[in-house]
Amino acid sequence: MNIHSELKKITTHTLQKMKEAGEKISMITAYDFSFAKLFDQAGIEIILVGDSASNVMAGHETTLPITLEQMIYHAQSVVRGIERCLVVVDLPFGSYQGNSKEALNSAIRVMKETGGHSVKLEGGEEVVESVKRIVGTGIPVMGHLGLTPQSIYKFGTYTVRAREEAEAAKLKRDALLLQEAGCFALVLEKIPALLAKEVTESLHIPTIGIGAGGNCDGQVLVMHDMLGINTEFKPRFLRQYLNLSVQINMAVKQYITDIKSKDFPSEKEQY
Repeated sequence: MNIHSELKKITTHTLQKMKEAGEKISMITAYDFSFAKLFDQAGIEIILVGDSASNVMAGHETTLPITLEQMIYHAQSVVRGIERCLVVVDLPFGSYQGNSKEALNSAIRVMKETGGHSVKLEGGEEVVESVKRIVGTGIPVMGHLGLTPQSIYKFGTYTVRAREEAEAAKLKRDALLLQEAGCFALVLEKIPALLAKEVTESLHIPTIGIGAGGNCDGQVLVMHDMLGINTEFKPRFLRQYLNLSVQINMAVKQYITDIKSKDFPSEKEQY
């Protein structure tokens, strides 16, 4: 018998129940088998296979270059590592904006080829048809409003969104439209905390914040930021729980020293 069989799998239904009970939802990004396994075992509720892989795994400046094939590869790796958490896979730039048929085809590929549980796409009113079409085939969709990194060239900056009245009003409207279209949850990125609170209270589906204050139903961070692997990125909303870049640097230096000084391998470490 699988020792994990008594572990209840997290589903979209679980998240809905958590919102209703006022229990906060934890979400983190992952892009490979090893970290996904560690995060799942630690008890995280959602793993996002983020298109942030474009930045943190591939070294691109923006999320735009990553392809659907590359996202599928990362998602396959993550899914092999998990037992119980919900896996959400980002649809990358260019794989859904064309039309709702293209969006549906991309979502179907992700579900069929990765074993992931849901997809995420950015935008409001302009993606509603795509959301309806994808949800209509039984694929759960998570929305994403506020700072939508795939639109970085339109914004021209990564600063806080929806400070202006008109943009805030549109965001509130978009949130309701996405809920009506069938999204099971929404990511709210880098928007004023008060606005995020209003949106969260106006919806019956959960909101997951990143730089959107403590009144969202859950929080998400990029693993490389939260674990201190990536040291260049220090926004106000980031809490760094480890300083892995320093620890890894020290460990590797010690390893090099031990090889050079012939300390490694010792007699105990050979056959």
